[in-house]
Amino acid sequence: MKDYISIGKITNFHGIKGEARVGYSNFAQLKGAKTVYLLDNTEKITLEIEKVREGKNFAIVKFKDIDDINDLIKFKGQKLYVSKKEALNHLENDEYLINDLIGCKVLNSKGEHIGTIVNISTNGAQDLLNIENLLHQVKLVPFVNEFFPSVDIKNKIVYIKPIEGLL
Repeated sequence: MKDYISIGKITNFHGIKGEARVGYSNFAQLKGAKTVYLLDNTEKITLEIEKVREGKNFAIVKFKDIDDINDLIKFKGQKLYVSKKEALNHLENDEYLINDLIGCKVLNSKGEHIGTIVNISTNGAQDLLNIENLLHQVKLVPFVNEFFPSVDIKNKIVYIKPIEGLL
């Protein structure tokens, strides 16, 4: 499963013609996917995406050869995955995969260790890096260029330029 990342979850059906309601974290990632996978410990099911459109707080996805609610209902609650390689191809220059950021050391401009990214959440406006500091307190910091001028995924280091009171 390390070669795949989750891009959404089938939360319900939409109508009776086999369309799925899909919760997602990045609509562009879902819209750009041609093929998705349902994975569990024993099998990998491949689904081709025919059409994606945006609903209110969810996407409506039509899969190829699923034309009836009865064909779709068995997939309700399943996560949709894409290959990590495909996901990386759809990222902009300043976008990163959540799994690549978690575990990164956070250093200030002097190279001093400030903490470690332990999770990523959102407040609706932007992503928040959950940084566990050296006192084991978790601080939420908006993941914006003003605070994080440089990210080195290869070496698992994120550089922070904090303002007073941020950490």
